[in-house]
Parts: sequence; structure tokens; C-alpha cells
Amino acid sequence: MTTNRRDFLKTSAGLTLGVFLPALLETADAAGTLHTPNAWVHIADDNTITLLSARSEMGQGVYTSLPMLIAEELGVDIRKIKVEIAPVAPVYVNALLGGQLTGGSTSVREGWEKLRIAGAQVRTMLVTAAADQWKIDPAKLSAADGKVTGPGGLSATYGQLAAAAAKLPVPEKVTLKDPKDFKIIGKPTKRLDTAHKVNGTAEYGIDVKLPGMVYASLEQSPVIGGKVVSFDASKAKAMPGVIDVVQIHDGVAVVADSYWRAKKARETLEVKWDDGPGARIDNAAMKDGIRKANDATIPIKKTGDATAALGSAAKKLQAEYWSPLLAHATMEPQNFTAHYKDGKCLVIGPAQFQQGTQGNVANAVGLKPEDVTVKTTFLGGGFGRRLEYDFAVQAAEISKAVGKPVKLLWTREDDTTHDFYRPMALHRMAGGLDAAGKPVALTLQLTSQSVTQRAFGLPKGTLDPFMAEAAVVGYDIPNMTAELIEHDSGLRVGYWRSVSHALNAFANESFIDEMAHAAGKDPYQFRLSLLDKQPRFAKVLKLAAEKSGWGKPLPKGHYRGIALMEGYDTYMAQVVEISVKDNAIKVHHVWVAADLGQMVNPDTVEAQLQSSIAFGLTSTLGAEITLDKGRVQQTNFHDYPILRMNEMPKVDVTLVPSTEKPGGIGEPATALIGPAVANALFAATGKRLRKLPLSSENIQAA
Repeated sequence: MTTNRRDFLKTSAGLTLGVFLPALLETADAAGTLHTPNAWVHIADDNTITLLSARSEMGQGVYTSLPMLIAEELGVDIRKIKVEIAPVAPVYVNALLGGQLTGGSTSVREGWEKLRIAGAQVRTMLVTAAADQWKIDPAKLSAADGKVTGPGGLSATYGQLAAAAAKLPVPEKVTLKDPKDFKIIGKPTKRLDTAHKVNGTAEYGIDVKLPGMVYASLEQSPVIGGKVVSFDASKAKAMPGVIDVVQIHDGVAVVADSYWRAKKARETLEVKWDDGPGARIDNAAMKDGIRKANDATIPIKKTGDATAALGSAAKKLQAEYWSPLLAHATMEPQNFTAHYKDGKCLVIGPAQFQQGTQGNVANAVGLKPEDVTVKTTFLGGGFGRRLEYDFAVQAAEISKAVGKPVKLLWTREDDTTHDFYRPMALHRMAGGLDAAGKPVALTLQLTSQSVTQRAFGLPKGTLDPFMAEAAVVGYDIPNMTAELIEHDSGLRVGYWRSVSHALNAFANESFIDEMAHAAGKDPYQFRLSLLDKQPRFAKVLKLAAEKSGWGKPLPKGHYRGIALMEGYDTYMAQVVEISVKDNAIKVHHVWVAADLGQMVNPDTVEAQLQSSIAFGLTSTLGAEITLDKGRVQQTNFHDYPILRMNEMPKVDVTLVPSTEKPGGIGEPATALIGPAVANALFAATGKRLRKLPLSSENIQAA
């Protein structure tokens, strides 16, 4: 499922189209990035249609959703389209994020218009080619089912017309289908990659094999950021199958003729480490530093005068909410295969950020970016972890050192203890109610570490937009402020599924629930009363309440919680039903109502909602990363528990029909499940837990 664009174009006869959309140049221009997003479509003379996808497939279904956009405008069966992953090139930059990457629930949103335009342009060129060939007015022809047809039985397949169409100029203006005429978009569609995954032909990074390839296992500092002082590899070198032991910038790699032999030999290494400043990091110190942080306050939004409104409020509330460090815990451990040879480097593996992978590998091995070829496989989970490229850089350094193609494979323990973690966060909340129990003021202050400062060099004191997500609620509260304090805790942090939506939604929706109870009002009705000016919010809230039977009796010992949020241009409400036994929460049922604009593939949407809820429940119910003297204490799923099949609740999904532009769907539900469960826990026990996870230990201590 991978290809090199140069080879692809060189060996393909027929029509290849690159779509250039000047209107989408804005995002990356400010960052100085050449921003010419293209989608390449090729029609071969055998009628095979290929989409070169600029977005990685990591389970979210883009290898089906994106071809659906092309197929709709081209008028072809989606099963006639095959997908190849794009190489690194400026034309494949994500217009919403400013780099060639997959993240931020942007794949469909970013491709929605440009891929449909691509399909419409190809269709127009095929019709024009047929009209020229038949000496007929193009208006008398139609394109559908992979053919152009006309009066008197005129007919030609797309493949037959492709060569002639390729010689025509690309039309600047085309007419897109009216949504009422959609035959593919919005219809449940089976995934194109399912068969490949079932029969084993789908290639993940862990599956890659190259001729003459060897295997590496890397010993890294137990303290993140630690450096090698010295090492003794005599025992490792004496073990069967070991080819070499080499030092790279952040560890010592054992290279052998099999992964298992490399791993076992690695266990015999004796490495002396300089822990560096990271040894001073532990959870207590991080929490203390965050609480005492005096970094500059950065405004996110201000409406009215919250300070004055709080001062005159009939009832005032204050609360602090804490969110812990979290790992990504992808099912496929980090890995990459590299081959450095003759001043060129090939790297193959599960990448979310191809552009960053190429540039950083090039820098590490002393090459120009154009001398590094990045090929992307399927990803066994991403969640933001594979936006990083540390494992690709390591593989390239090892390959250069040993002069062979090398597959580097981390253990699960490596993965858990050397992640780029979701940062710890503190929210200070304050709210005011008038004498009638109506909110008059709401303030949010978030103190946390900026991921974007580390990842992209965002200047200190500049608002990190990825830390401000969902910080401002959609409720009609006249006086509101939201602000951010960016405090560097010294730990390497990364983008985690839903990023700050999860942080801010937990604080906001828990605190809104507190305000509802302080006002003596039903949490659902309280929220609804604040949404007169927000019809999309109100719609999903009403649907979630209706579908869950809000207000109706529940089985004994069962309780409900509710939460609401907009994120990634998607409006969403959730209601959960839980029970609590021996301080342990059991989530029985989740109702989700979502307005994400125009749906492309409802099947994918529902799957992503279920996936997001499972991922969010992992962090809600028990997952947490802790450090002691700079060492991560968790190592595997036994002490960083992910949700098991028997713990997965029933999930009912209600989707609002809409012709608005698509919103993102891979992340909002992850953010919303935490506060919904926390609010249900309060209904069940009267305990308001203001820190995650909602574990048995934390419930008992509350």
C-alpha cells in the first residue's frame, strides 16, 4: 500500500490530476511553509482509479472516506478506487494544520472540498475528451458508472478516454454535486481495507521486511533525557546472532539476526547513565510547580466583566480540577525500518507526520531532506504518538552505524516509559449565580505545559491554540473569561487524542454540573436553559437526554451523568449510566448525540465514536502515568490498564442529519466521556471528584 510518487507517475499511463486550491493557502503561510495542497488522482487505461492519499490510515477509516469523496463526483463505484499513500512533498501539506501530517480530526474536513473538486475536474475533463472525440456538445453527454455516454448509444469508459483527457487543461471552475443528489457520500459504506487486514496483506510497520535486514533493540535511559556515560557490551556481543552493538544519541542498540536475539542480548548490557536534570522530576514536584507557577497569563477569551459579576453574585463557587499525565499506549509498539546507503536513507514505518520524520531523520544522519525517502505503512494506532519521529531517527542512526537495513522495534515497556505524555493540568474555576440560580459569571484558568512550544518552537508567552480547545463553553453566560498559564514542567509532552479538549471539557462540564446543583436545578435542564442562542448545541443535548430517558426511573443503584461540548466543528452531548460497587465504577450505557455536519461514511462515524469512548474510558477510570526521580513507574498494561472488552459499555449513537461542512469525529467523544462519568459519580455517591482518574483509590480518598 505504499508507493513513490516519482515512480508512480513515471510508470502510469493515463490521466493524472493534481488539484491546486489557492483558497487553502492561509494556514501554513504564516509559518513560512509552502502550502499547495494537492490530491493526485490517476485513471489507467484498464479503468483502475488510484487515489494517492496524503493522510495516514491508523484505524480511523480514511482509506474509505477519502475515496468516497472522489467516487461521488466521478460517478464510480468506490470499490473501483484503490488507495496509495503519498510520499513527502509540499503538495500534500494538510491545509488545516500546515504540515504533511494526520491529526486533529482533520482528514475528512481538510479533504472535503478539494477531493470533491478533484473528482469533478477529472469528470469534466473526461466529458470534454469524449465531446472532442465525438464532435458533440459536452452538454449532451453525461458521466456515470465509469463511463461517458451520449445520444445514439455513444459510450466510452473512463480508461478509454484517460489518455486524451490528460492532454487537456485542468478546468479552474467546476460544478459540484448538490448534496440532495449524493449517491455515495452519507451512505453507510464497508471499509476498503478490511479484506487486507483480514487476509494479512495490510502492511504495518512491524511487518516490514527488506533484503538483508537485521534487527535492533535499543537500551534507553530510564530517566527521559539521560545520556550514556559508558557501557560494557562484552556479554551481549558473545551471544548467538549478535552482529554489533552501537551507541546512538540517546541509547545503546544491540543489532542481531532476529528481534528476539537482539532483545535478549540487550538485557545483558551494562550501561552507566548521566540522568541529567530529568532525575528531579516526580509527580509531587510537578504538581507543586504547576500550582505555584507565576508564568505570564495568556488570555483566551473575555466576555463582559467576570470579576465584577462574581463580586456581586448571590452565590459564588470555586473549584480546582486536576488531570494527570497520560500515555498513548498504541497497540503496535513503536518501530521503524531504515536503510542508510550511499548518501541516501529510506525509512519505512507507521508515521503520522511524514514531513517531520523526513526532516529530522535527515538532520540526524547528515543528509538533505530530499535524500530521505519516507514510506508510510498502516499504523497500529496513532492517537498523536506517531506525530513524533524519535523511533524513526533512532532506526536511521543505527542503520548508518552498521551499514545494513535495520528494523528497530521497541518493547511495550520501552513504549510506556519513553512516551511523549499528555501534560498534567490544573484548572482553577470560579462561577457566580444570581438569586434565581442563573449563571452570571464563569472563569477558567488552565495551567499546563505547552505541547506546541516543544514540538514546533512556539515562542514562550504565545497562546498555544492546542491548549485552548474547548476552554470557552457555548452556554449563554454574560460574563466569562478563559486564560492559560503555560508552565514548563521539564517533561517531554505530546499531542494526545483530543489534546486539550479532554482537559478543558473535564473542568468545564464538571463545574457546570456543580453550578446546576448549587442552583438546585436538574443538570440537563440547567444546561438547556443556557442554549437559546445555540440551536446545534440544544439539538444534540435534547437528543441525548431523550434517547437516554433522562428523568425516567433507572434500575436500583444506577445513575446518570451528562456533558456537552463543541470540538473540531462537531457538536456533541453524552449521557452515561453507571453503577458503583466497592468504590469501582461500572459504565453500563453511553448515549451519544452528535452534529458533525455532512457525514461522509456513517459507519466510520459510529465506529470512531465507539473507539473514542473506549479510549476516553481508559483515561477516565484508571490510567495514569507517575514518575519517581525521573523514572516512569508504569511499564505495561498490568499497571497502565486500558479498557478491556468486558468493560466496554453499550453505546447508542444518534447523528443529526446536516449539510453543513463536515466536522471531526475521531476525538470529541474521548474528551466528553470523562465529565459525563464524573457527573454520574456525583449523582451516585454525592462525591465530587475533581481529579482524574476516577479510580477506586481516588473515590475512596474523596
